[in-house]
Amino acid sequence: MIQYIYLGRVDYAEALRLQEELVALRQQGRVGNVLLLLEHPPVLTLGRNASRANILASDEMLTARGVTLHEINRGGDVTYHGPGQLIGYPIFDLRSLRNPSGARLGPVDFVRLMEEALIRLSGEFAVGAGRICGLTGVWCGLPSAVADGSPQPAQPQNSSKGLPPAGRERKIAAIGIHVARGVTSHGFAFNVTTDLGDFRLINPCGITDKPVTSLAQEVPGLVALPTLEALAHRAARQFGAVFGQPVEMLETLDALRSQAQSTPDQETPAQEFPAPEFPAQDTPLQVPPKVERLRQLPRPVKDRPIPA
Repeated sequence: MIQYIYLGRVDYAEALRLQEELVALRQQGRVGNVLLLLEHPPVLTLGRNASRANILASDEMLTARGVTLHEINRGGDVTYHGPGQLIGYPIFDLRSLRNPSGARLGPVDFVRLMEEALIRLSGEFAVGAGRICGLTGVWCGLPSAVADGSPQPAQPQNSSKGLPPAGRERKIAAIGIHVARGVTSHGFAFNVTTDLGDFRLINPCGITDKPVTSLAQEVPGLVALPTLEALAHRAARQFGAVFGQPVEMLETLDALRSQAQSTPDQETPAQEFPAPEFPAQDTPLQVPPKVERLRQLPRPVKDRPIPA
């Protein structure tokens, strides 16, 4: 089961702390797979492979605009989070998931399934989206068959919103994860009503030749967008469908913490294992006949020094 919580707007530093807490609980087996859904105030994040040169704004400009900066341990380069963007942090144990062949899910497979959930979410609003081979994330403006060979929905017709021309790839969702002892953290950023002007502060994910877009920018003119909270519920259902697990909504973090407190730690440290009782199960209760026969053989006489 995937349990999910919509938290509303959360400061980025608090979200990092919360992820650390839940990762530890998941590693201990005290909670199941959890999907955090929320939005952030304006923030830039630098992944492990990030280049500071991809931040185009000065520190003074970032401060004036109220944009904070965080260096984090996820993969990828620099990205932007801000109001109107649905953020998802899946705290999943990869060992609890299986790929279509029945083997354990690896990090790359996990990212591909996250992309699939967001592609389907876009499709709920008649927005065709897909993948670009070699570029993690979800993209609009793709032909009907993208580089990885999977068919994609037809692109919506341009509307009064001034959609970019079909065929010009534009990123609607960024993805970057970290895996520690089999448990994932960080996740995706899906642009819904995000102010796309804020992306001019950076080269998003280090990419300079492909713009970003949002659901509000891509939907046909007559399609009304739900609130970010309502969209979060839709995203959770798509995650359940893609990962093949039922989903359950939790109202508060306290409900999850209460659940964790009532679940014993399933990873017992070595020093806490009980002392073995003897005779142990692998200790024979009787001397085997072969050993007994060996005991009855005459012992070899030790060499003695010869007197001079």
